Amino acid sequence: MATIVAQGGDGATLSAAQTGNGDSTNIVYRGLRAGAATLVLTTTVGATPTVTINIQGSGDGVNWVNVPYSAENTFSATWVVTALTITTAKTGFYVLQPGHGWRFLKLVYSANTNVTTTADAYL
Repeated sequence: MATIVAQGGDGATLSAAQTGNGDSTNIVYRGLRAGAATLVLTTTVGATPTVTINIQGSGDGVNWVNVPYSAENTFSATWVVTALTITTAKTGFYVLQPGHGWRFLKLVYSANTNVTTTADAYL
C-alpha cells in the first residue's frame, strides 16, 4: 500500500480498478488541511454484484475511524458514517465533512462479489 501526498485541489487515486476485499491500494495524506474533500467512486459490476465500502480517516495513520460524508443526493444536508453498499454500476460523488480531524484517508472493501472499484479523492 502506497501513501500519496495530495496537494490542495489535487486528485489522488485510492483504488484503480480494485477488486476483492481489504484496504484500498493507496492511502491519501492531506496534511493539516481540514476543508471539504470529494470522493468519486466508479464501479463496474458482474453477475450478482455487491460491495460494502467504509470511508476511513486517521490522524496518525494507525488508528482508523469512519469519516462523516454526505451522499450525492443530500450534499451537506445530512452527515453519516455508515458503510456504503453498492450493488450497481455507477459513478457516485461523496462530500467528506470539512473540519474533521483526519490527515490520512483510505477505503475498506468487504463482502465484495463481482464489483470493480476506482476511487479518487479530491482534497
